[in-house]
Amino acid sequence: MSFALPDLPYAHDALEPHMSKSTFEFHHDKHHQKYVDTLNDLIKGTDNEGKSLEDIIKSSEGKLFNQAAQVWNHTFFWNSMTPNGGGKPTGAVAEAIDRDFGSYDKFAEEFSSVAAGEFGSGWAWLVADDAGKLSVISTHDADTPLAHGKKAIITLDVWEHAYYLDYQNKRPDYIKTFLDKLVNWDFANENLAA
Repeated sequence: MSFALPDLPYAHDALEPHMSKSTFEFHHDKHHQKYVDTLNDLIKGTDNEGKSLEDIIKSSEGKLFNQAAQVWNHTFFWNSMTPNGGGKPTGAVAEAIDRDFGSYDKFAEEFSSVAAGEFGSGWAWLVADDAGKLSVISTHDADTPLAHGKKAIITLDVWEHAYYLDYQNKRPDYIKTFLDKLVNWDFANENLAA
């Protein structure tokens, strides 16, 4: 069994003007595809062939972990955005954010600070622990909350290739646009309930 590049959950141009078709053509079609191809090469003929992506992430390290985690992280990232998304959440995730951060504005401030403060390449995450308490964390390079027993709720990719074509060196503008215009709170509610 090999892994396949998952389709985007929207058209390549569906998030314009906030994220361009060109960004998705490079980021999804080339970067994400390369992670999938490399992962398939690494597992071919090994005990990992036939395992789920999650099981590979939880039991591997080094290059294999990096490729598997990047496949998972990117798939999760695409679903963390939606056309006409952004703004304040609704439902259970809104209640949990108010409970654990004090307000949406305090959450947005912390999420933005963590995303902007990740040095080099990485990810900003809203996660839940086993008790359902929310927090904001960053992970470096390919690292993922899945490897640390946390449940991912939403993520923002802060590797430069995720935003450079559209935002150049203005990572704070990219983060603000994600929160104001793109974040998929319906997906967040599904993850919180899972």
